Amino acid sequence: MTNHWIDIKNANVVIIMGGNAAEAHPVGFGWVTEAMQHNNAKLIVVDPRFNRSASLADHYAPIRSGTDIAFLLGVIRYLISTNQVNFDYVKAYTNASYLVRDDFDFHEGLFSGFDEEKSDYNKESWFYQLDDDGYAKVDETLEHPRCVWNLLKQHVERYDFDTVSNITGTPVADYQIVCDAIASTHTKDRVATFMYALGWTHHSKGAQNIRTMAMVQLLLGNIGQLGGGVNALRGHANVQGATDMGLLAQSLPGYVKLPSEKEPTLADHLAAHTPKPLRPGQTNYWKNYPSFYVSLLKAFWGKYATPENDFGYDWMPKWDQMYDFGKHLDMMYRGEVNGCIVQGVNAINSMPNRNKNLKALSNLKYLVVLDNLSSETATFWQNEPGFNEVDTASIQTEVFRLPTTCFAEEEGSIVNSGRWMQWHYKGANAPGEAMADSEIVSGILMELKKLYAEEGGRLPEPVKAVNWEYTDKHNPSSIELSKELNGYDVNTGRQVSSFSELKADGSTACGCWLYAGSWTEQGNQMDRRDNHDPSGKGITPGWAFAWPMNRRVLYNRASCDVNGKPWDSNRTIVEWKGGKWEGIDVPDFNAKLNPKDSAHPFIMQPEGVGRLFALKLLKEGPFPEHYEPVESPIGTNPLHPKVVHSPVLRWFEGVKDTIGTKEEFPYACTTYSLTEHFNFWTTHCRLAAISMPETFVEMNEQLAAEKGIKNGDLVKVSSKRGHIFTKALVTKRLRPLQVNGQTVHTLGIPRHGSHNALTKKAYSCNVLTTEMGDANTGVPEYKAFLVNVEKAEV
Repeated sequence: MTNHWIDIKNANVVIIMGGNAAEAHPVGFGWVTEAMQHNNAKLIVVDPRFNRSASLADHYAPIRSGTDIAFLLGVIRYLISTNQVNFDYVKAYTNASYLVRDDFDFHEGLFSGFDEEKSDYNKESWFYQLDDDGYAKVDETLEHPRCVWNLLKQHVERYDFDTVSNITGTPVADYQIVCDAIASTHTKDRVATFMYALGWTHHSKGAQNIRTMAMVQLLLGNIGQLGGGVNALRGHANVQGATDMGLLAQSLPGYVKLPSEKEPTLADHLAAHTPKPLRPGQTNYWKNYPSFYVSLLKAFWGKYATPENDFGYDWMPKWDQMYDFGKHLDMMYRGEVNGCIVQGVNAINSMPNRNKNLKALSNLKYLVVLDNLSSETATFWQNEPGFNEVDTASIQTEVFRLPTTCFAEEEGSIVNSGRWMQWHYKGANAPGEAMADSEIVSGILMELKKLYAEEGGRLPEPVKAVNWEYTDKHNPSSIELSKELNGYDVNTGRQVSSFSELKADGSTACGCWLYAGSWTEQGNQMDRRDNHDPSGKGITPGWAFAWPMNRRVLYNRASCDVNGKPWDSNRTIVEWKGGKWEGIDVPDFNAKLNPKDSAHPFIMQPEGVGRLFALKLLKEGPFPEHYEPVESPIGTNPLHPKVVHSPVLRWFEGVKDTIGTKEEFPYACTTYSLTEHFNFWTTHCRLAAISMPETFVEMNEQLAAEKGIKNGDLVKVSSKRGHIFTKALVTKRLRPLQVNGQTVHTLGIPRHGSHNALTKKAYSCNVLTTEMGDANTGVPEYKAFLVNVEKAEV
């Protein structure tokens, strides 16, 4: 979230799209109702299903799953064509005026540079025209035909109301209402916030879904404002913290990059990821990348990280492609992996194409599962007809189950969606043999160190050199770990107070530069519980710690014009007053500079502005474009039939054989969460199991009538990858949509099937889902796939 949960109360318009906050985040949703009750805010919900959020909305608009980009590009066209754009903000704080290279083009669904043989782009043309000093050329009048503004207008011109309705299935009348509500916030005294979750990320173009929404917010001037922003709702309490700490396959803690094989030396890596400014006078905060990276290496290797060995850079793994969990499961399936350690995920119930995953785990020599529950992954080898169809006689996998603690049985911090690091204390001791994950992993490391010392082995240096100087090496305390994440001076041991103190010369160590300031010489800043809010705007600087720097609203320099005057005096965050900067939040810019010199709010970009044109950032293109889901219920792309799907999708070998067609599987299907169950965890909780004892499939009344299916009937739902049996829930919440001259029916299945819990034994919906993923992130397309449904024989 660029903002935070409480700040939602400051919005004038709340758009929930790609999520269902009332259902999946019921406590946080209270700030939406606060905005509605006390700020007269309007709530707009766009979703394939009339969900619990929609039941409280001022307006609900249905949409076909997988068409969000078309919907949002139509909003952008409407904003531009009706002049409902915050032009002062756009001219000052976006790259609208920047000139794009003459060889950049878009034609019939493809951007310039596409290599059909490789199914990939050469992105060289996706860049600015540069002057002799290497700075981007601009036209502040926005009249030049190659400026981003005019290229954007040209790109979205196709997305008129009728075209958007034809693709999305959203009725024009509903779409007009949504567009008008969003457009109303282009004025300086109104703001909108977008709230999204897995409903946008779980697509083959999830990254572009989010980017398109960010473009809408830039055009409206809503980023950096109280009540505005781009706000992701994390799936559970510490997803934000896990990604901060390097959960993403391509990232290390603090979102610094995992080295690639194209960067054999530290100098190569730093040169590749330390950007040069693209405009004069730009702060270009990523210029500090070397300080962040070397400090991280010092945290990894301690005294063994020296300038002579590039601070241990040679010991870091170098990737040749993205090795996320989906890739590893595919490698297991092909017999290319001997062992797997599963921690913090129930792979069999969560990862797509469950039947393939069962085979993948069956090919291992060993599987280690760290979990506080008895999960389907830990018992995948148990042959349960109808649930686990495995040949137990041929499985060689030895399974080790290591019981862990749950969050209430350990001390530490949890980072919520709003980037708040909040400390919690242990509520109970661990039962039986259970240990904290950190104790288990430490024990494994200590044993590895011992074996390497006694027996030797391949590449022993990095294991021997791992910095593990804790009081109890087998069980590091959360306090010691937190201090290490904060960062410290390696010579004096003094805790750093901010990431500005980190150095690239090896004199500082820091486990996650974003967390610098969370545990300083003044103590644990995450443990603070002062909820004093002098502004009344939800900025409670004494409550916990918000990364980075305890900043509550990112990009807050954009809340003021170029002269430092707030766009709206009622939404003042920072302002230039009396020859200095004042405000209620930590400035997200160099507050030592005057307004003119600091008027580049997006300091993480080398040009200091928000990007309407994304350069070489995303694999599909610098502008978003509508592409159909991998499995399309209409079988074509109304905009460009020759390029139906994203041309750069990541295909594993053989996956194309598992993709269904609308002739075989005529109905769209999507997945979602339920308030009654917290993912798969609470299927083990008796009261939760009683409140929602089994899973189901939702279908609309028209489809049910055509199929002869009644509410409560047992039905078979099948995809190209497998089938499940479940109960039918016939409902008005899903409606048939008219798309490209066809009627599209959508089914909905909760993500809560389990056969190893207190709920009734049921299939997980991931039996049906495709493993095709986003080209940028690898996230599978859980939210838009094809199925068939029929009444089952009892």
